[in-house]
Order: sequence, then structure tokens, then C-alpha cells
Amino acid sequence: MSDERLKRGAAAASAGAAEAARQEDGPDRVDNNISRRGALKVIAAGAALGAAASCAPEDAARSAETAHEALSGFEPLPPSNPLAAGTAADPDLLAPVVSWEMVLTDEEMRLVAAFSDVIIPADERSPAASEVGVPDYVNEFVSAPAHTEQLTRLRGGLAWLNREARERFGAVDFPTLAIEQQHEICDEICFEPDAPAELKPQARFFDAFRDMVSTGFWTTEEGMRDLGYVGNIPLPSFDGPPPEVLEQLGLSGEDLV
Repeated sequence: MSDERLKRGAAAASAGAAEAARQEDGPDRVDNNISRRGALKVIAAGAALGAAASCAPEDAARSAETAHEALSGFEPLPPSNPLAAGTAADPDLLAPVVSWEMVLTDEEMRLVAAFSDVIIPADERSPAASEVGVPDYVNEFVSAPAHTEQLTRLRGGLAWLNREARERFGAVDFPTLAIEQQHEICDEICFEPDAPAELKPQARFFDAFRDMVSTGFWTTEEGMRDLGYVGNIPLPSFDGPPPEVLEQLGLSGEDLV
């Protein structure tokens, strides 16, 4: 095969792979024209050209697909889920599967729910943390094999809350306390710099738990509405940042042109 024909074959193969890639839809799109899987397909096509230079066109196409699979580890369009079939390194975000067992007991989950609602209670804007699945998120997080330290800290902190409920108020456990009593316990540990020296570890537990609850809550639909987050929603037009925001930043509309 002549050099000229080889060049034409390379250009055609790359163009064909790019066009096929642009037609692939999926949640992992890199830009408006090509997905990440599509980009890998184009790269694979280029890698296969050397081996395909002396082959027939259909052989070259098969070589490109083989190289793509070797590079990416998955079919270009998995038949069972063309949007996001996923692999171990590229998980399926549309139908996620948790590969580990949940470890918190029913009693611990009851305590997590009560404690979560102390941090994010229901109000006129949104439901309480326990109403949108935050305890399940906490359970999944601390049950992960890599999070044994977080699990130990959580269980120690929950045990301390129950002990304080019994010693201070004679209650069965923390969830049975009145909300004012729960606040009385939590107020001492909700801000580490102000916590007594003997309660610094409990304050660090509170801080870590508040982070988990906040993450779990504000990544739900209800939490995003509470924040006023409107991402991932198509808009007919965008008029730019509000004037009051620009004023706070010391900018004007002309600065954005």
C-alpha cells in the first residue's frame, strides 16, 4: 500500500471513529461534541491504524474496536445499558450498586436519625434530614471497608450521646429526649474551640457527623431546592449574575463582556 493511500485510510478511519463518537450519548460527556468513551474510541482507532494499514476496510474497523476495548475495558455501547454500563473504574451512576454490607444496627440507625434531625430539622423550607434518607447515607459511608476509622468514631460518639441522656435526664436513650434536652447535650460539643477540654473528642465527633449529614442532605433533590441550586436544568436564556452579586464582587456588567 502506498504512503498516499495509507494517509487517506488513516484520515478516513479517524473521521469515521470521531463521527461515531459524536453520536454516542451518555452521562460522561467531555464537551458538546464527543463523550469520554467516544474520545477513547478515536484514540483506539488511531492506535489500530498501524496494524490495519495492510488490511481490508472491514478488518481495520474490527481492529479499531479491539484496540478500543483493550484501552477502555468496555464495549463502546453496552447493549444492556447504553447510557452508563460502568466498570470497576467507571461505575454506573444511573443504577449504582453498593458492594459492601451495611453494618449499623437498627438501634444505631434510630440514634443516627434522631441526631441527624438535631443538625438539620424540618422547617418551612425543607424536610428533616431523616426524611430524605440521610441515615441510610451515613450507614453506607461508615460501612465501607475503607472507613473503619469513621465507623469506630461514630459508634463511640453515639454511645456517648446515650450515656449523657441517661446520666443527665434519666432517659432510656438519646432519641427519647425532648428536643430541648437533645440541644442541651449537643450545644456543649457543636463547636470544638468552645468545648470543654474533656469534651474535645466528642466535639470532633460532632463535627465529623455534621459533615456527613450535610453532605447527605444537600445532595438530595430536597436539599438542592433548599439551597436554591438550579444546575442541570435547561434555561431558555441567561441574563448573567444579578447586579447585587456583581456589586459585592466589585464588578460591573461590562467586566463580563
